[in-house]
Amino acid sequence: MLVLAGSSGRVDVVRARSFAQLGAVALAQRWFGGSGQAKGICEIPVEEFVRGVDLLVEVGASRVVVVGVSKGAEGALHLSVVDDRVDGVVALSPSSVSWANVGAGLDGQLTPARSSWSWCGEPLPFVPYDSGWVDPDPPVSYRALYESSLVAFADRVAEASIPVERAQAKIVAVAGGDDQMWPSLLFAQHLEARRAGVGFELIVGKDAGHRITFPGETAAPDRAAVYAYGGSQAADEALGAVAWRAALRLAHLD
Repeated sequence: MLVLAGSSGRVDVVRARSFAQLGAVALAQRWFGGSGQAKGICEIPVEEFVRGVDLLVEVGASRVVVVGVSKGAEGALHLSVVDDRVDGVVALSPSSVSWANVGAGLDGQLTPARSSWSWCGEPLPFVPYDSGWVDPDPPVSYRALYESSLVAFADRVAEASIPVERAQAKIVAVAGGDDQMWPSLLFAQHLEARRAGVGFELIVGKDAGHRITFPGETAAPDRAAVYAYGGSQAADEALGAVAWRAALRLAHLD
């Protein structure tokens, strides 16, 4: 199991340990913000995740399933496209396109806008953010920013879409209908359409938000005064329970 957190930069050791306790070889990977890495999510080499798969295979993992949340799900999906060793992806609150950077790159600069991702030294096509969007008062919901950016840069969406139809991996996309960070349900539906339903499972919690919680996990640190995530603890945990069972099936741990 390769476990990828999102833009918080957290190394999700607790989640990886939960899988390890069931017998999986599990790795929680730091993919930005570490030594020699970009401070933000800016032109992150997908090769970072390939190295994570390398490590799992080297220590004897017989099956590789990647569990990614939010931006980590975006990266996990890109990984599945380029690395056929990936047997499955659990994409929690995913995106269906590559977005512009979130934070600074290796050069320490936030601007100009660049892709979140690169492959073989080249930036991947991305959707920029709508410069006309104005931050509301806290708690900030970024969902409207992503929705308006899809409209403002509609001509960039097709090229920036993650080509999951090329992936050999089975994909489970998990999304909350009340996600206020970005429209993950819309994105998950786009992913499903690209796969034409083949090797794809969509799990939806209509009242859940962005922070899907697996059984036994404590809720993420409360930053609700700053950001709007949507959902509720009960709805997020209920969706997480269904997603957890799907992850175990995908990893052959059930």
